Amino acid sequence: MNRALELAREAAAAGEVPVGAVLVGAHGSVVGEARNRVEELGDATAHAELLALSKAGRAAGDWRLVGHTLVVTLEPCAMCAMAAVWSRVDRIVYGAADPKAGAAWSLYNIPQDRRLNHHIELVDGVMAEESAQLLQDFFEERR
Repeated sequence: MNRALELAREAAAAGEVPVGAVLVGAHGSVVGEARNRVEELGDATAHAELLALSKAGRAAGDWRLVGHTLVVTLEPCAMCAMAAVWSRVDRIVYGAADPKAGAAWSLYNIPQDRRLNHHIELVDGVMAEESAQLLQDFFEERR
C-alpha cells in the first residue's frame, strides 16, 4: 500500500485524482503499477487499476492474473472492479472506501457477486486514513 500511496501522490501532483494501484504477484513481487492518468491521456478509462492490470498482463504474457493481488488506494469503481474479475485476480486490497462510486462493498459488491464466474477476496481499510486524506486534500484545493 505504501507504493500505491506514492503513486497516488504522483497523480495528485500531475492534477489527477490521487489514486494509485499496484499488482502483486503470487510470490510478492510487483508485476504492475500505475496512477490515474485520465486527464493526461484524455481517457475516461485510464484509471490506476486498469493501467496496472494491463501492465501486469503484458508482463506476464497472459490476461489471466490468477494468484495476484490488486492493491489500490481507493475502493474500485464498477469498471475497475469488473476488470479485476475478468483478470481473475485473487484479492483486492484497498484503502479508502468510496461511498459515491465504490463497487467493492460501498454501492455494489461486484468482486463477490455470485452471479459472476469468478469471485475475489476483498480486504478494505488498509491505510484508509492516509488514502482518504490525499483525496480530501486534493478536492479541497479545487473548491
